[in-house]
Amino acid sequence: MTDAIDATDTPTPRRKPKPENTTIAGRELKPSTLMMGLGYDPVLSEGSLKAPIFLTSTFAFESAAAGKRHFEGITGMREGGAEGLVYSRFNGPNQEILEDRLAVWDGAEDALTFSSGMTAICILMMAYANQNDVIVHSGPLYAASEGFVAKVLSRFGVTYVDFPAGASRETLDEVMAKAKRQADEQGGKVALVYLESPGNPTNVLVDIEAVKEARDAALDGQETPIAIDNTFLGPLWQRPLDHGADIVAYSLTKYVGGHSDLVAGSIAGAKKWMDPVRALRNTMGGIVDPNTAWMLLRSLETVELRMQRAGENAARVCAFLKSHPKVAGLGYLGMIEDARQQDIYDRHCLGAGSTFSLFLEGGEEECFRFLDNLTIAKLAVSLGGTETLASHPASMTHLSVPHARRQQLGITDSLVRISIGIEDADDLIADFEQALEHV
Repeated sequence: MTDAIDATDTPTPRRKPKPENTTIAGRELKPSTLMMGLGYDPVLSEGSLKAPIFLTSTFAFESAAAGKRHFEGITGMREGGAEGLVYSRFNGPNQEILEDRLAVWDGAEDALTFSSGMTAICILMMAYANQNDVIVHSGPLYAASEGFVAKVLSRFGVTYVDFPAGASRETLDEVMAKAKRQADEQGGKVALVYLESPGNPTNVLVDIEAVKEARDAALDGQETPIAIDNTFLGPLWQRPLDHGADIVAYSLTKYVGGHSDLVAGSIAGAKKWMDPVRALRNTMGGIVDPNTAWMLLRSLETVELRMQRAGENAARVCAFLKSHPKVAGLGYLGMIEDARQQDIYDRHCLGAGSTFSLFLEGGEEECFRFLDNLTIAKLAVSLGGTETLASHPASMTHLSVPHARRQQLGITDSLVRISIGIEDADDLIADFEQALEHV
């Protein structure tokens, strides 16, 4: 439903949703409340309480003059940018509503959605890195993220400098100085500082505040953004933009989607950081499809409830596992033993999450026996779903990482990654207990 305009008049933007009400009597509404209606006006969709799925490839203009005005905005011939919708490779109603709501959780000015988490990460990196540039990144990263930097971007003259996730400020200063020297020698710049915290699958935390201080001391913070993959804790248990990150990235497949029935990704941050990524996404495609966006809108209505339940379950399961004689250790944020990691957790995190690393006595054989005897927990990659999942990173998700690198990062043959779901906690404990009997 659109307002008709006379082609002889000055073109006006298409109808917009009614003004958003994000406060009541001066009280800022919480994200869990805003997920029920932000960015959507039922009046524009025949009064439908929920947003319909807009399955269309293109959008009709009210007039030729309106079409001209839109493309003047796209091409920069007119200030103010694009108005309305034109083609589904660029955006659509479902995606716009989703992006509005995702931005709320991280307190971001803008957000972009993608067909997968890796699409989001790859397009982000390509938008900022040019030939001879350097990327600084923490380790461990998800294997595909690390591989994209080391194996794909390297083919186009992009190099990298990495550092361990728990690095101190002194180490970070050294890393930034090294990256700057490397960029100068290559005739490029330090294009991006890319973090993953907690790291996958070890749960090691990065000190975002220390990274920002080191970046600002050595580089121009207006040219070199800090991006962070917040999939393990977001959007409920960590808000990286509050601690110095410029861009936050997600695999929406995980907690946000939360039902193991879709694949999607996103980034969020200030509009100035989003605009270059949006431009490349518009060219390459890779935007999330309308149906998946609609499913994510559904999932966002319950993300807080699901994550709270999963977090409570994880705390109870880890309390059981901690004292089990066949458990050599736990990489669980609710039971940190390292003082520096605890300090980072206290400053950055709002909860311990529900994904953790379980170290068994033994190696691959013992882990396989444990995994093969689980009954409630499913042997599958991914995390953050309603069901409990378990996997063996060294032989599965991180198999492509060289063995020496895996050992350096703590991804050993004795590590099992667990993602706790929303089942009954006592049932999960019983399942882990009987599976451990076979180790």
